[in-house]
Amino acid sequence: MTSLWKHLPGKRTRPLWAGALVTSALAALLLPGGPAAAAAPCTGSVPYTSGEGGYATYRIPAVVETRAGTLLAFAEGRVGGAGDTGNIDVVVKRSRDGGCTWSDLSVVAAGGGDTRGNPAPVVDPRTGRIVLLTSYNSGKVTEAQIMRGEATPEQSRRVFVQTSRDDGRTFSTPRDITGATKHADWRWYATGPGHAVALTRGPYAGRLVVPSNHSVAPPAGSADTGAEAKYYGAHALYSDDGGQTWRIGFVDDSYDGVDNSNESLAAELPDGRLYFSSRDQNGTSVGNRLDSYSRDGGRTLTRPYAVQPTLNDVPVVQASVLQLAGKGAPLLFSGPSVPTARQAMAVWASGDRGATFTKVLTLSQDRAAYSDLVQVDERTVGLLYETGVAGTYEKIAFRRIPANVLAP
Repeated sequence: MTSLWKHLPGKRTRPLWAGALVTSALAALLLPGGPAAAAAPCTGSVPYTSGEGGYATYRIPAVVETRAGTLLAFAEGRVGGAGDTGNIDVVVKRSRDGGCTWSDLSVVAAGGGDTRGNPAPVVDPRTGRIVLLTSYNSGKVTEAQIMRGEATPEQSRRVFVQTSRDDGRTFSTPRDITGATKHADWRWYATGPGHAVALTRGPYAGRLVVPSNHSVAPPAGSADTGAEAKYYGAHALYSDDGGQTWRIGFVDDSYDGVDNSNESLAAELPDGRLYFSSRDQNGTSVGNRLDSYSRDGGRTLTRPYAVQPTLNDVPVVQASVLQLAGKGAPLLFSGPSVPTARQAMAVWASGDRGATFTKVLTLSQDRAAYSDLVQVDERTVGLLYETGVAGTYEKIAFRRIPANVLAP
């Protein structure tokens, strides 16, 4: 079937991975009792609707699939409204049917009047445990105040880790790891948000890598207030023992106002490199997306962050990347696709390991913002994303996407 697809006159050539997916999908349709004989379970669902479950707004989605095949959809449950500070919990819902239905909401990290958020989950490949990093600050201070140095150390941003040994049903109490993961002169700090990466090949196999970002104070004598975005930078955290201990990897410390790396995600490429994709927080260079690579599991970058020009349709917003499994499978990117607005969630694909991207699917023209990608199975990609009609943060939706439509 694969070779027939590739050589039929007038048919667009597909890579081997896409042909194999088409073959398996058709076989399922034709064989009695096959997975598709009962029809695809669903096209999507809505795990979180703002105003329900005791929260005014749900934001900041992150999703992973456990070793047992369970999807875990994390989010921030914001009690008082849509703002980034205040009484905010980290919450989770579980799906055992590929994202069609979801469990009741569970609170993973309670704010108790303070702010807990920026979930960055990953599954430890050695043990199957779910490891979750989150960020914290007092609910009485804002990001701008923290960046200006107006918050006390107790009020300012801190980093916590939790684990689950029971497939995401329960999580351990948050453990403070700020001392190992934040430099003393950093002010703002955020993990992810979105899924982190577990390396599976090469000398760093088993390493957990969490893309993160930070800010620093303006240089001494500067007239800047400290709230300007040029003092943002990206960095990576990594653990080689399943999340017990953590180290800081690369640090983007240019702070020059040109390319301002901020919220980041990463993907492990087939050649073992890490691909990092970052929001450009008000940099002066043309383009809203930055990227770079690492050959040593996130300890250093092969080059400074630079604009990814084939993603210029993406506005200034968090976005997701995911390397699909399989020979010749593409690297995916998700985000809104209107340069000046958070609208029209789309998926791009790269067949050259992040050098260039091609838009392959627009999900809708509705408003849309943060997102996270997950591979559900060999035929299905999942996308968890913020969206709405009248407002951008009306709900967090989950869309199941046939992987064979995502070839670049």
